[in-house]
Amino acid sequence: MSGLPGLPDNLTAGPKRSYEVRPDELEGAVRESLSRQVSLARPLRADPAGQAIRRANRIRRRRTGFGLALATAVTVLLGAGMVQLGAGTGRDATPIVVIGDPDRSNRPVPTASVPGAESSSKTSASLLVSETLVNPDGQRLVLRDIGPAEHAQLLPGGGGWLVVSTPTTAGRTLWVVQDDGLVQVLLAGADSIVLEPDSRQVAWRDGGDLFVAGVVGTQLIGAARTPVPAAAEPIRFVGDSVLVRLDPAGAGHTLWRPGAGQLPATVDRQTLNVYGELPDGRLVGQTVATDPGGTCLAVLDPKRHLQPVESSCGADLTRDGVGGVSTDGRWLLVNGRVGKTSRALLVDLRRLGPTPSAVPAGPPMTGAIVWSNDTQAVYLDGGGDLVRVDVGRVRAGQPANPEPVSDVPAGDRPVLVSSF
Repeated sequence: MSGLPGLPDNLTAGPKRSYEVRPDELEGAVRESLSRQVSLARPLRADPAGQAIRRANRIRRRRTGFGLALATAVTVLLGAGMVQLGAGTGRDATPIVVIGDPDRSNRPVPTASVPGAESSSKTSASLLVSETLVNPDGQRLVLRDIGPAEHAQLLPGGGGWLVVSTPTTAGRTLWVVQDDGLVQVLLAGADSIVLEPDSRQVAWRDGGDLFVAGVVGTQLIGAARTPVPAAAEPIRFVGDSVLVRLDPAGAGHTLWRPGAGQLPATVDRQTLNVYGELPDGRLVGQTVATDPGGTCLAVLDPKRHLQPVESSCGADLTRDGVGGVSTDGRWLLVNGRVGKTSRALLVDLRRLGPTPSAVPAGPPMTGAIVWSNDTQAVYLDGGGDLVRVDVGRVRAGQPANPEPVSDVPAGDRPVLVSSF
């Protein structure tokens, strides 16, 4: 094929194009082409980094929302101050509640000693007078808004008290009163409340159930429960068990070990009242006598279902159940009669026999009896006066006389704070 006139054919005419390329030139060209492609920004079909960032933002927003909701719920609960104790029972009764730290703006403030407190410093026991705790050294701690109390005792290691209210239409209340004046409610709405002597456990009845829980600081933990008959109520702690009275109108007791199931089928039909515990774990109580209407003083073995191991039926004891055993287990203060006169009696438990060694110790007792040591005790009489018993003086024929408690408001009764 020929070109146009006057122009040479570029395929046949003129100098030919060289197609020979050295290897180093080819390698350089390829490198340059690839480097240009890498430097050129191209849109990606998928952006992994962007997807990860967006996913993290969504998770953070969800967590923030959940955290705000949780914080709101916790704020409401803390503001209300209430947490329900234990799992549901399957019944429709009002649940027992454990109440947390109240508003500190209402925090009671301790007060210094006031005139008249010196009369209370003669005993190692404390007094709860109206809304005031009177310590043995005469100092007073004012408690606000706790209501009337029927029992109080020291917390483990000191630092405060456990206070049980008198019964109301809403039931009983258990407070923790710290020595700096802070008052907190542990239980509300209980039918009956019993404290372990060392204040480390509490037993209470709520409707048709009996509960036991440990006291740690200002909280109740490890609650155990069991259904109980309609009239049953906890009486006292006996070792690891709770003594339960099945019939308040007569004899009928059993020992329930928390966590071991329901109440045992074995029921003691002889014991009327239990006054205290001996150092070896046996109990001192009142049992039914063979004579109609009579009663006996007995030492009971809780390992044998309260079987009497020693008894004496010579003392005339009342059936009110008020009594207390000395710290060494030798002496018993118990309400009884001398002739037709009601008196507190001092009984030597080492000399029971057919006729126990019982002597008048003072006026009849009410509430708790506090033994400060092996030979000295304190109690309140029916008029709310303080009675201090010295074993040596009583055995020498000098019964104790009541002493008025100062600064008790009209209509109020002091409460003796038991220690351990």
